[in-house]
This record gives sequence, structure tokens and C-alpha cells, in this order.
Amino acid sequence: MEPSARTPADRLIFLLSLTGFVAFWWGLSLLRGEPRILPAPPEVAVVLWEEARSGRLWHHMTATLVRVALAFVLSMALGTVLGVALGRMPRLNRWLDPWVLIFLNLPALVVIVLCYLWIGLNEVAAIAAVTINKTAMVLVTMREGARTLSPELNDMARVFRLSRLTWARHVLLPQLAPFLVASARAGLAIIWKIVLVVEFLGRSSGVGFQIHLKFQLFEIAGVLAYALAFVAVMLVIDLALIQPAERRAARWRRG
Repeated sequence: MEPSARTPADRLIFLLSLTGFVAFWWGLSLLRGEPRILPAPPEVAVVLWEEARSGRLWHHMTATLVRVALAFVLSMALGTVLGVALGRMPRLNRWLDPWVLIFLNLPALVVIVLCYLWIGLNEVAAIAAVTINKTAMVLVTMREGARTLSPELNDMARVFRLSRLTWARHVLLPQLAPFLVASARAGLAIIWKIVLVVEFLGRSSGVGFQIHLKFQLFEIAGVLAYALAFVAVMLVIDLALIQPAERRAARWRRG
């Protein structure tokens, strides 16, 4: 078994930690004494069940997941290509580094509003806003990864006259894999939050739209139900996809 793989004890601790979180939340709701301010877990579960049974939860969850997936793929692709290019070409990096800093520190809300104003209240603007916000973060991580590439492995590839495709597959990607996984994990954690803001401000479907609707009606249980449902989906994605990819990426470093 791989050293970093989850053991049964790890899984038990994970479940106990989640149970502790629910108990903490339940205790806070009892201390508040006002269900409208902080509904207890059973009340939120009832709302979640009703939304799922009506089909609204699946409709809006699917809309948000599609936006997250599109923005994730685009930002990872653009950020990886640009990051590797800047990391491998110091002169180009000196010229473009101020651009990277500007986009890295540009507030997400400003980008979202500008995309809606320039492109319109449509899906293209929504995806573009999220992609722009995340690409700079991926770029910075992948640029650092490109700077750590082993010169010895590149020299070996030249000696054996590896094709560009073979070099990319067997030399470049294994070295960049940990940085790709780190970007993917951070990307998922950030992108879905930005997508919710995009939906909150200008879409007519998605988890963010539903949270906006529940906010206007002051239905705190509904806000928590949709938020926790999507957090649960992200946890499943992290456990089922990101963590196994992280373990596979670490194999190269362990030799």
C-alpha cells in the first residue's frame, strides 16, 4: 500500500471529524434558541430532502457543476500552458510578470461585473469571469513547477533523441504532476465559490441563484441546504479524484 493512501483508521477519523462538526453546529443552534437564525441539522435535512424530491436540487446542482467543469478545464489548460512558458523563458517572464500580478490581485467581483457589462448576462460571460479569475493562480503554480524541472533529465532526453511527444509524456508531465494536482485542488476549492458569486449576481439557475432566492426570502435553512449539498459534492470529488491523483503524482518523487 502507498504510504500516503488512506487507511481504515484515517477514514474513521474523517467520519468522526464530520460527526463532530455536525454536533458543534447542532449545539450552536440550541444555544441561539432561535431556529430562524441558525436552523438545526434536522431542519436543514428536511429542506434538503424536499428540494431533492422536487427535482430543484438536481437541476440547479447540474447547472453549477457544468459551469465549474468548463471553467476548471479552461483555466487549467490556459494556466498550465502560460505557466510552463513563463517558467521556461525567463526573458518572457520578466516582461509579463507585472501582467500576472495585476490579474492575480484583481478582485473576483470586479472581473465578474465587468464581464457581465461587456459581454452580457449570459453563460459566456459567466464562464469567462470564472476562467479569468482562476487562470492567474494556476499560472503562478505551474510557473514554479516549470522552474524546478531537472536539467539532467532534459539532457538525457536530448541524448536519446526523444520526440517532443515522448519528452512531454515521460519527462515533462511526471515532474509537473505534483504542481498540476496542487493547482487542481486549489482550483476546485476556489472555482466553485466564484461560480456561486457569478450565479448570485446574474444567472437564473444554479446553486448560487437558489442561495440568492433563499436569501431574499430570509430562508436560512434553504441557504444552508444548498450550500452543504454542494460542499458534499466537492468533498466526494476531492476524495474520489483529487486525492488518488495526488498519490499517483507523488510516486515520481519517491522514485
